[in-house]
Amino acid sequence: MPLPRVRVVAAALFDAAGRVLLSERPAGRHMAGRWEFPGGKVAAGESEPAALARELSEELGIESGAACCALRVNHDYPDRTVELSLWIIESYRGVPRPLDGQRLKWVACAALPAEDLLEADRPFVELLRDRGAR
Repeated sequence: MPLPRVRVVAAALFDAAGRVLLSERPAGRHMAGRWEFPGGKVAAGESEPAALARELSEELGIESGAACCALRVNHDYPDRTVELSLWIIESYRGVPRPLDGQRLKWVACAALPAEDLLEADRPFVELLRDRGAR
């Protein structure tokens, strides 16, 4: 029996120092306590940019501006397949704050390999580490 497929968008959001924002999965959620790039599920009939804007508003209280899709991956977990796209947020308005019961932290791109990231987010580490080295 095929695994359920879940479409997800994730954001690479940077501060003035070039660090990227990570979000901890809150208690009671699938894979709680692990870290990920902020974002969430794409609703039926919703475009990825619309889902990204909605998720960043709901989770972080920010309004995203320009964004571009940097990488798409598929990852099989034991109970689901995640189709995940990472979007580089080129501009945003507001200050990210935890509105969904999650913890947040800014991490230097070079330090990403040491973080306890969800497996589906791991392919983004090298891309962002290279971006941070520029």
